Amino acid sequence: MINIGIVGAENSHTVAIAKTLNIEKRVPGFRVTSVWGEAARYARDAQERGQIPTIVKDPAEMIGNVDAALVDHRHAKFHLPAVRPLLEKKIPLFVDKPFSYRTKEGREFFDRAKQLRVPVTSFSVLPKQASFVQLARDARKLGRILSVVSTGPCDIKSKHGGVFFYGIHQVDMVVRLLDQDVTHAELHRHKANHTATFYSTSGAISTMNLISEGRPEFHVCVIGEKGRLDRIITRDESTYLSGIRAFCRMFKTGKTDETRESILTPVAALEALEKSLKTRKRVKLPPIN
Repeated sequence: MINIGIVGAENSHTVAIAKTLNIEKRVPGFRVTSVWGEAARYARDAQERGQIPTIVKDPAEMIGNVDAALVDHRHAKFHLPAVRPLLEKKIPLFVDKPFSYRTKEGREFFDRAKQLRVPVTSFSVLPKQASFVQLARDARKLGRILSVVSTGPCDIKSKHGGVFFYGIHQVDMVVRLLDQDVTHAELHRHKANHTATFYSTSGAISTMNLISEGRPEFHVCVIGEKGRLDRIITRDESTYLSGIRAFCRMFKTGKTDETRESILTPVAALEALEKSLKTRKRVKLPPIN
């Protein structure tokens, strides 16, 4: 049995993951045994609803008691500092999206993980949904990608990191479809809703519609040399299951399908968009290597 600790309990993902592993037992051989919460009430709620045996007062208390850990804050700036002590003890880590709030911090964490030979992964669950996996497979038949256009919810004024908080879902999907080829980004502000533009070395120009009104579904359009695809990204019956299976597989094998590029490029893109929001100019993405 692989025992998992969760750092962060304010986010709804914590209970969802604990329920999937501890109550529904959808991934045999794994269980959530420890949780740390931003406030005591969050930890107690997660413990009760997810049937998690132990609440710790400091994430470092998990050391020696868990085989793997994940960090799940609403604001990405808290992710890496919270689990650095666990990294130093060579505990495999899943970092919920976005991986970090700053690309430089993410680079340094990745470098340290590589030095220690600790497996680390991070992703949005949207690209793990069957509907997106099929879209990506079909998009390969379009030849060279000329443009990706996505739509989804995003509040650029969110207290949990502005465009980082929910923008990561669209960004993660778009950069994957562009094969991580994004060099510059620009955010165009309007009243309640906004757009973002990504520029690629291939010549592709892509757009994200950042909608803060209503409950817009995630939608992706891919335009290639040989045609176009338009899809609503529907969620799997169990939204988190594919993602949970992915990080559990890494906890067991030490291997992940994610790369430095797939994890850090979305962070770099979001950081550039945040800067563009302030400068109202096109911004070059910070380096990920």
